[in-house]
Amino acid sequence: MGAGKTRLTARLLEEAVDLGLSKEITVIDMAPRTQEIRGRVVGGRLSEVTEACGRVRYLAPRRVETPRLSASSAEELLRMVRLNAERIGPLLEEYLRRPTPILFINDVSLYLQSGSIDPVLRALRRAETFIANGYYGEYFAREDHGTGVSKRERELMGLLASQVDIVIRL
Repeated sequence: MGAGKTRLTARLLEEAVDLGLSKEITVIDMAPRTQEIRGRVVGGRLSEVTEACGRVRYLAPRRVETPRLSASSAEELLRMVRLNAERIGPLLEEYLRRPTPILFINDVSLYLQSGSIDPVLRALRRAETFIANGYYGEYFAREDHGTGVSKRERELMGLLASQVDIVIRL
């Protein structure tokens, strides 16, 4: 939260675009738009940070929920994480149908709260270069209403990290 994951990813995307690789890049932006919830600024799409998104294939759901910060009950939180997975899953499938050599994913952890890691791993394997960011902290665990969503997210982020060459912790 606020560690600079999206800004670092945006800088890497800008560098790739500056190298003339725009036609080889897909961005799947899984993050909610920046918003203030309970006095805390959360979210942030790559498209809010860099104009480079306009020069690549950019895929993002129309809406993404902020489950742990917005839900007032376990049931509502589980409904929100399912909604996010339903909205984001088709974007992963679209990438898998028409892959590009370079794939950027912003906020993959949000999808992993409920979605299957399988399409993410398949996308990772299809891309020659895979750059993704996501939340791997523990701060939000107390906000998940005892659902286990935070534990699942952390375990799947760890599994994803074990499949890549370089992991940067911010």
